[in-house]
Amino acid sequence: MSAGRPKDFDENVVLDRAVDIFWRQGYEATSLEQLLETMKIGKGSMYHNFGNKRDVFKLALNRFMHNFSSWFSAEISAAKDPIEFIRKFFLTIPKQEINDHQKGCFLGNTVAELACIDPGLEKLAVEHLTNMEQTFYRYIKEAQANGKLKSKEDAKLLARHLINLWNGLNITRRMYKNPKDLMPLVTLQLHVLQ
Repeated sequence: MSAGRPKDFDENVVLDRAVDIFWRQGYEATSLEQLLETMKIGKGSMYHNFGNKRDVFKLALNRFMHNFSSWFSAEISAAKDPIEFIRKFFLTIPKQEINDHQKGCFLGNTVAELACIDPGLEKLAVEHLTNMEQTFYRYIKEAQANGKLKSKEDAKLLARHLINLWNGLNITRRMYKNPKDLMPLVTLQLHVLQ
């Protein structure tokens, strides 16, 4: 039996391309033709290697979150002051490129778009956001215990506040594209991390 044609593409590169179009346009607005054109593969290759459009979206979402989580975990673990790292992380968001402002948050976009359309994909995005919340919680709790964070607010509430800030900021930055308009809002919201 023949082994079939060898792959002439790197799956990770192809999935990164899928991340880009799904992030920019969303799941529903991305046609199969646009997806294939962006991924630079044929329909047969897509179905054989990744499955259908929904499967590609799920793989793209997981790849995006794996890459982001790996980066974030490495950076926060290496930080001398994890709470200061979190502050700086949020303060960089208003300074991002204008194209990033328009894209918003891939996870938040997915939750908003697919809440009533595809509960399975919505749940996957929520799980990734919840994992991020848990990371915030762990470092907030630790900082409170060792006196590096003065706030006596419940660590879980503070972690949820940061997720809310993340989601809200990714909408608000579509309204106010100038970092000078966004920075005071972010700074105000981060007062809870004093």
